[in-house]
Amino acid sequence: MIVHTDEQSVTMEAHGVRLLRYVHDPDPEPTESPKPYLHPLRTLADDVVTVYRPHDHRWHKGLQMTASHLSGDNFWGGGTYVHESRGYVQLDNNGSIRHDSLDVKDGSLSGRLSWRSGRGELWAEERREIAVRHVAPENGSWELEWHSAITGLRAEPLRFGSPTTHGRPQAGYSGLFWRGPRSFTGGAVIGPDGLAGEEMMGRQARWLAFHGVHDEVDRSSTLVFVPEPGPVSHWFVRSGEFAAVNPSWAFHEEFELACGETLDRRYRVVVATGAWTADRIESYLRDRPW
Repeated sequence: MIVHTDEQSVTMEAHGVRLLRYVHDPDPEPTESPKPYLHPLRTLADDVVTVYRPHDHRWHKGLQMTASHLSGDNFWGGGTYVHESRGYVQLDNNGSIRHDSLDVKDGSLSGRLSWRSGRGELWAEERREIAVRHVAPENGSWELEWHSAITGLRAEPLRFGSPTTHGRPQAGYSGLFWRGPRSFTGGAVIGPDGLAGEEMMGRQARWLAFHGVHDEVDRSSTLVFVPEPGPVSHWFVRSGEFAAVNPSWAFHEEFELACGETLDRRYRVVVATGAWTADRIESYLRDRPW
């Protein structure tokens, strides 16, 4: 693994491909809720499988850890869904997530981050680890492992929610969020046990995959999102409007994080060349269990 660093980012390279760029010094626009992000993510065929600041949602930046509704503040970016207004309203409540420390090793990075409200108050501290695993050219795949442990620091419990918990149906996004390239719009959503398509919205499943086709090259890619077994999450997924996947923390119900308590979540994202079937995904995951 070859690691490149600059003042804003860390890039990891294997087999001649820059697999990921992690931007730890995020964009400063306050209404986009500044926070670190991964973009671009690339397959081993050198195809990009993320998008940065798409025109419809400027705050969507590759792969990010987010919280759309957190005790009245918005760590997601853009406007906040306000049911009484029947839509999104740009409020003065955009929080931010910033690195306080960052350590880079061969194939991994770790650090501590501060979650601050729109008024600059320290609400939570996060320990984050991101690593590249299972780089397999013969299989056309590699894995990203993401681990976040978020500890509440506010005297009052933090309340994690989503637009759905605030009245908007089928908009339960909160947590680790991926936005795919424009050409992936209309791509295939694949789940286990015969589940498929946007019927996965709001459901629980062991994993969820998204298959999309690239412009300019005669190739496609598949991303497989795998939460660690145990904690409950429901899938937020879009394909028809744009490509997006999020194992949501708070799709249907809010939850609280008391001062001193820790929300601990781990995820794997398989980044693969080609159109993987559900059978191939199941076989891959059996060979590489948690």
